[in-house]
Amino acid sequence: METNYYYQEELTVAEVSTLWTSYQNDTMLICGLRHFLANVTDEEIRSILEQFLAISEEHQKKITDIFNAENYPIPQGFTEQDVNSEAPRLFSDRIYLDLMLNVTNFSMAIYGLASSQVERDDIIQFYIEAVDETQRMYKITKDTAKAKGLYIRYPQIPKAKQIDFVTNDSFLAGWLGERRPLLGVEITALVLNTRRNALGQALVAGFAQVAQSKEVKKYFEKGRDIAAKHLEIFSSILNEEFISDGSRILTSEVTNSTTAPFSDKLMMFLVTTLIASGMGQYGSFMSISPRHDLGVHYGRLIAEISKYANQGANIMINNAWMEQPPIAADRKNLTK
Repeated sequence: METNYYYQEELTVAEVSTLWTSYQNDTMLICGLRHFLANVTDEEIRSILEQFLAISEEHQKKITDIFNAENYPIPQGFTEQDVNSEAPRLFSDRIYLDLMLNVTNFSMAIYGLASSQVERDDIIQFYIEAVDETQRMYKITKDTAKAKGLYIRYPQIPKAKQIDFVTNDSFLAGWLGERRPLLGVEITALVLNTRRNALGQALVAGFAQVAQSKEVKKYFEKGRDIAAKHLEIFSSILNEEFISDGSRILTSEVTNSTTAPFSDKLMMFLVTTLIASGMGQYGSFMSISPRHDLGVHYGRLIAEISKYANQGANIMINNAWMEQPPIAADRKNLTK
């Protein structure tokens, strides 16, 4: 028996939520790119930033058109008031390139998830195209980083000589007894986390220099120290097995400028977005690592950055910087 499915033309909860979030992220990125483009010196990196800006502006326009057609209020997002393009550069071209690599990594996951959740044909097409654009930009950005000697390959491990099977529960051990060598997936996760924290440390160190609010400045300084701590933990686990993570401290890529290129609101939003992404990555890596000690490490670090994220959310709420996401009707109070 054939089943006919009927989908409302009005936006579903998945569609309005993903579009709303995409609008926030794209308008934030537009502000960042405009400042980067006012300061970048490398012409190849400039070309990459210009392409990212064109894509983000087109996304903003498409989402605006969809919301207007549905009589849905356009989010505020981030505007010209959140960026000072005339401010001196805060980060080097190297940071611009690393940040774009991370943005494409983050976006591929978000757009891929969104395309599987939305239902209306035009919105499915929007996210499919967004995935394709992001994958293209990821390859361009990575190829450029390789050509400039700025991209460090992941480490290698010996080739397997034969198929083998786990026969001892020491495979799961970590705290007591002899530890087995790290698995390939564990090494990959640890290396990725060292690199992400090196970039995060540089970003919040720069933001701490230029933040207008003393409370926000103190928050960023704490984030800088947390990133340094996590970087050290992941690096030390790799170093114990004589594996190089290939990362380096990137705070040297931060200038001595104290003039804010962005509003405190935008910088707080970016940092809280990175924290949310980090918690998701830690949770994912904890789930694929059988070694107990690594699982405990990830659990403790998730708890630490979760607390830090909550502090950031309170700062944003207290300053009226957190825009209300799409929310269900409060039906419990409708009858009161």
